[in-house]
Amino acid sequence: MTTRPHFRWISLILLAVLAGGGYAALRQYSGNKEQAQADKPRGPAPVPVKIASVEKSDFPVYLTGLGTVQGFNTVVVRTRVDGQIDRIAFTEGQIVKAGDLLAQIDPRPFQAALDQAKAKKQQDEANLANANLDLQRYTKLGDFATRQQTDTQRSTVQQVTALIAADDAAISNAQTQLDYTTVKAPIAGVVGFRQVDQGNIVNASTQTGIVTIAQIEPISVIFTAPEQHLVDINAQLAKNPLEVDAYTSDGKRLLSKGTLSVVNNTVDTTSGTIRLKAVFDNKDHVLWPGLSISTRLLVTTLQNAIVVPDDAVQHGVDGLYAFAVGADSKAEVRKIKVGRSIDGRTVIEDGLTPGDRVIVAGQYKVQPGSVVVSAVASAQGN
Repeated sequence: MTTRPHFRWISLILLAVLAGGGYAALRQYSGNKEQAQADKPRGPAPVPVKIASVEKSDFPVYLTGLGTVQGFNTVVVRTRVDGQIDRIAFTEGQIVKAGDLLAQIDPRPFQAALDQAKAKKQQDEANLANANLDLQRYTKLGDFATRQQTDTQRSTVQQVTALIAADDAAISNAQTQLDYTTVKAPIAGVVGFRQVDQGNIVNASTQTGIVTIAQIEPISVIFTAPEQHLVDINAQLAKNPLEVDAYTSDGKRLLSKGTLSVVNNTVDTTSGTIRLKAVFDNKDHVLWPGLSISTRLLVTTLQNAIVVPDDAVQHGVDGLYAFAVGADSKAEVRKIKVGRSIDGRTVIEDGLTPGDRVIVAGQYKVQPGSVVVSAVASAQGN
């Protein structure tokens, strides 16, 4: 009886030991399996990139260049008579209209010359009246007056008549000189710095003017284009006006839109360029004479062109290429031929078709056959 309880305790202890060993063995087996899974080699992780679709769209063809703004008309206002300036009637930088008063020159000497010419005419008119009366008397005398007397008097009438015609011309000239003492704006525009102050004596023979007026509505821009585009420009200009955009000199901000008005009649052989003139309405006065700007001339628009973002085009030792992404998200190299590029877009002439997907960012990590993962960008490069 005393041995059975003792045997029972021994059995329980043996079972506990066996259970603990089995648990330990199970943990060891699970740990070895997880370690084996961790040690098992994995494939390369997908490369993060940015993808854009190849699109078909209209592509405007621009010619870019540098230009200088010029007044549509520029006039140096000079005096046409000699005299003292009594009054300056404008403010520097003022916008004036054609016919506005700019300066007044002392008119008194010219008024005196006009009055003198008028008085001379009156004197000659009186002489003409007396000569006509004498001619009438000689004519009425008939045979009592010699023919020589009659002819001489008739000649006198003609001479005095000619003097009156000369008087009319002298009056017209004197009036013109008097009018020149009032200096008016010949064109509308903005006046520059005053070159002569009130009280100074001015002369018609001097080259220095009173002020310069530049017409800014409309305004002109002179720029250049390579001579190889001259034929295309003339051909398109014959069909319709060509649009010209004016940008800041760094090309970042659009200032105004205008149209091409003139193609110069001579190509500059030293630079191989042709000078062009564009006209802008410039109602907001954003363009100013002498300003340096960047220009873009819209020559034509390519219809249904195949375009991609500029960043998709890569340069290699064998030429240009792009990474295309297939349906299995693997990258492949496509050799391409490109056309024009502007505003972040490039025309693809060969190597890609609309609907293809190309990598536009992260190419430095990509190799042919690499699995990629990305967000999708637009063909405009956004």
